[in-house]
Amino acid sequence: MATTVAEPRVTETPQAQDTERRSTLRSLADSAARGGFRGAIGAMAMSGLRQTTTSLGLIERTPPEAFLERAAPGLLHGVPRERRPAIVELVHWTYGAVGGAAFGLLPGRIRRHPWTGPVWGILFWGAFQTAIAPVLGLPRRSRGRPVEDLALLADHLLYGVVVAASPWPHRR
Repeated sequence: MATTVAEPRVTETPQAQDTERRSTLRSLADSAARGGFRGAIGAMAMSGLRQTTTSLGLIERTPPEAFLERAAPGLLHGVPRERRPAIVELVHWTYGAVGGAAFGLLPGRIRRHPWTGPVWGILFWGAFQTAIAPVLGLPRRSRGRPVEDLALLADHLLYGVVVAASPWPHRR
């Protein structure tokens, strides 16, 4: 009868563990950066769609505009009226980038699912409406205009699609 000899267990050295930890952190930072970039682009795409829906009268005031007028009136006060839309857009794009970076931190197996992006866009909108807006003292949106709700839903779906897309090849 042959006997088997157990091989000694190899433990990683502290240096190897440190290298692995740095690699993981680098990977997370890379995913967050790519997600943030896509989030900014997604917010820009939303801005284009909102320009259309606002021009058609489907949306009275965009949420970023209402947010800045209510939550940060001092920020807009010193800005000439013709330049205020640029500030509104920059804040919106920044918020979109933060949402995209958070999306980039989701596990890859979740991010790769085809519905994750659109669901993320809707959840991101819902989080603002239910958590962030009340904390900032913003009035609750009235639900009296279903067409406005549909227009806002459409642009958040668009945001989610863009955030979940991959703008350039990358190794995974």
